[in-house]
Amino acid sequence: MALLLPTILALRRDPRLLYLPPYLSILCVLVGIVWLFLLPLDDYSRRTYISENALLPGQVHTYFSGSEQNIFNAYRHEVVALAEQPQEAISAKLEEILKSSGLKVATQKYKYRAGGNEYGGENVYAVLHAPRGDATEAIVLVAAWKNMEDQLNQSGVALALTLARYFKRWSLWSKDIIFLITPDSKAGPQAWVEAYHDGHSPPDVASLPLKSGALEGAIVVDNPKDHRFEKIHISYDGLNGQLPNLDLFNTAVSVSSGQHGIPAVLQRMWKHDDAYEERLRTIFRSMANQGLGHATGPHSSFIPYHVDAITLSTVGEGWQDDMAFGRVVESLFRSLNNLMEHFHQSFFLYLLMQTNRFVSIGTYLPSAMLVSASFSIMALALWIASGRAPKSNLTQSSKEGSFQKKKIEMEVVKSGGVTAIIPKQELSIQERHLLFPVISILTLHFLGVIPLYIFNNIAQKNFTSALNLFTAVNAVLPLLLSGLSTRLMAPTTQQRLLFKCFSLLLLGMFLATLATVNFSLSFFVGLLSSPLSLVGPLGIPSQSKPSTSSAFSSRTVKKGIENIVLQITSPPVVCFAVCWTTGVSVEHVLMEAAFGWKIWGLWTQVIVWCVWWPAWLAGAVGACPEI
Repeated sequence: MALLLPTILALRRDPRLLYLPPYLSILCVLVGIVWLFLLPLDDYSRRTYISENALLPGQVHTYFSGSEQNIFNAYRHEVVALAEQPQEAISAKLEEILKSSGLKVATQKYKYRAGGNEYGGENVYAVLHAPRGDATEAIVLVAAWKNMEDQLNQSGVALALTLARYFKRWSLWSKDIIFLITPDSKAGPQAWVEAYHDGHSPPDVASLPLKSGALEGAIVVDNPKDHRFEKIHISYDGLNGQLPNLDLFNTAVSVSSGQHGIPAVLQRMWKHDDAYEERLRTIFRSMANQGLGHATGPHSSFIPYHVDAITLSTVGEGWQDDMAFGRVVESLFRSLNNLMEHFHQSFFLYLLMQTNRFVSIGTYLPSAMLVSASFSIMALALWIASGRAPKSNLTQSSKEGSFQKKKIEMEVVKSGGVTAIIPKQELSIQERHLLFPVISILTLHFLGVIPLYIFNNIAQKNFTSALNLFTAVNAVLPLLLSGLSTRLMAPTTQQRLLFKCFSLLLLGMFLATLATVNFSLSFFVGLLSSPLSLVGPLGIPSQSKPSTSSAFSSRTVKKGIENIVLQITSPPVVCFAVCWTTGVSVEHVLMEAAFGWKIWGLWTQVIVWCVWWPAWLAGAVGACPEI
């Protein structure tokens, strides 16, 4: 040990240690990606199970059939006849039908504005008071007049009206049941659930004249078809990457597939053979929905209010009829009626790869954490490099222009009874000038408010041209900021290192925190930002040698490659690339984002414009040549 201590003391200040962090950063990103690709394997996933024993899914006999078929057909005929009627006529007819079933009925008008458009309508809902309850708990059955594809939900609305009449005849309910029919699948459910929890903004969103108890769950029925179906698709993704309790999803699968023999599918994977590729594709689709944070159905509006909700949609053409779909909903409500407390036993953070297999947060979280750790590692290395005095072993003679070695001063260091001789320069610590880097980084992050405001407040017709203009400005903005800072402040090498250090430190901190609430968004942003660790100053020491034309040329080529990579991974270019790959228009994507910001309360845009874009801009400024 006595012989090792001098070596350790010398190694602690060895400049060669600074060569290691870039490789560690790359390793963390690669391991994080490989970790994600291992998740579909059986060794890293688990079979689903129901934790809440009180649910007893599929343990009751359902009676929705027979004579209810004629009532359902009559209601569907009424819905189709009202398809072209104004909103007032539709609401009046629905209110009449629900009142004829012996229910208390109320309406709610709402009006939202986003992207220069107005979204308004009138919700109609009825409350069935539980014969065996005390009005402290309620379950919601939702049927939107128009589904997410803007199709008339003729069979879904008819089924909700039929079930309202059917449930009224039963005396077994211990929870109130609310039947909600909204004009659309986006604004209507959001207005109703906001007003139910007194989070609305009158007079644009009216208050609810009729309420019940705490909402324990919500089931949405979506069936625009007028023929038999093959499978039931279960949508479960909520706003901002939130998810319902896994027990609710498992109960729906158990009731549909187990009790009634109707196959259940998820994430639009119509034919899932449970192979590795299919599992991986399902995970990526789930991550895409959670990362975007948008609504995948009317159920998404309920989840931020701690109301577990799912949407059941019919798909395909088969031999299952509407009565079978009604029995699935009846059995689900019977299970929810058994709940003695709110969903809490099972997982709220998970990734599903099949209807009967999932990955919990403890298994998949390390992949995002490794990606975010790559930025922290580089930030720490840059901090260390910024505190080291520059090398000055070589000095140039002013007369002869020759280079001669400078005498190295040594210093004796004593520690624990052991003496070591170390170069004095290795023990010196350079004072860090923090003001300019800190103010610059804070300024760049505050600049993110500008695109955040612009893209959430301009009219829909201007979205494409605005993004085109912003992309052009964004391409030259780093060069302008770099030239401006060089002429006004003339930042030193240390300040450039600290500038990048603070940028990566904030990025790693934000992404690590975000991964615990929205793993998918954190992983995707971290992956797209990974080049930022390797561009610009790296803090790697180099010998002070005279400049040559070849060295200048290599630096120029390196800067050019760095800037090309950064431009490709910039937020606006990524937006264009995703739209082109998926075949979705830029205007539609930006309209959905503005709608989400104004109505759903999405914070995906905050992450993009106030976290990702400032970090990208800081990296691009650092990668620019010094002017």
